Amino acid sequence: MSEGQLNIGVIGLGVMGQRMLARLATHPRLRATTVWDAQPAAIAATLQAYPELRAADSAEALIASPGLHSLYIATPPAPHMALSELAFDAGLAVFCEKPLTVAFDAARACIARIEAQGQRAAVNFALASSKGLALLQSQFGKGTERPLGDLQSIELELAFAAWPRPWQAAAGAWLGERIEGGFSREVLSHFIFALQRVLAPAQVHSSRVQYPADGISAEIGLQAELQAAGVPLSIRGSVGGAGEVPADLNRMRWQAAAGQIQLQEWFSQIEVRTAAGHLLPQEVSNGDLRLNGQRDQLDQWVALIEGRPHGLPGYAEALAVQETIEALLQGRG
Repeated sequence: MSEGQLNIGVIGLGVMGQRMLARLATHPRLRATTVWDAQPAAIAATLQAYPELRAADSAEALIASPGLHSLYIATPPAPHMALSELAFDAGLAVFCEKPLTVAFDAARACIARIEAQGQRAAVNFALASSKGLALLQSQFGKGTERPLGDLQSIELELAFAAWPRPWQAAAGAWLGERIEGGFSREVLSHFIFALQRVLAPAQVHSSRVQYPADGISAEIGLQAELQAAGVPLSIRGSVGGAGEVPADLNRMRWQAAAGQIQLQEWFSQIEVRTAAGHLLPQEVSNGDLRLNGQRDQLDQWVALIEGRPHGLPGYAEALAVQETIEALLQGRG
């Protein structure tokens, strides 16, 4: 494929769709050209902000639009598999938001098609393009020399002042409901992805989930113990807490025999310490890490479209993440 523009169709114009439109506008090759959303008001607002875009009459019409190279899916999870299948029919590469789906049979059928036909598809786990994940892989991945020694344990802490978070208000009620939403599917999944890419699929040994009494709302607390490649992982997640949580927090600690790696704020803050507590310098400043990861992700998307090797998570990897998440939400032990 030449070095020309790659046209992207965007389905879903909520929070994630808007964020992706802004990022695509800065890339030298990827360009959003056609959009659609189930809410006419979302389409109208998007066209006002991006008058160069064209609105399709339906999701199906967008996918059939001539000249597209890829489809970005930013809808709630339910239609992800059907939209992916339609995109494959149209010869498009697909970049899909997570959670991939809670319909595992449909996902397995879709994955079988991807593997049999060589379809191009990936899921937006942003940590896949982060320096933090690359560091973890270099320290603890298969075949590495383990500069910090053998990995002993992992701790993950997640805290939210509210769920959904205020900036997600426009995403829709589903995000705050236990059927498809909740912080475990939306946020914890990113860190389970990182864990499983570095080590192996995790096994859930115990999980205690706290839900509101209304029978509808998503979880407000999660405590769990897992194991991956023989390494124990403890998870603590909470929403609210009578003002005890002033802001969102995500922190992951990887403890090894000769040191520790701590990653915060979506792996944009990295500390590597020796067993004696000495802080090791990093090649890239923490302030640049997240921006560099976002740029790299878009470049990886180009590689996906062009059928070249890339580091984006595929549907099979994303399904393995979702299987772990759903096992956590079932509660056990």
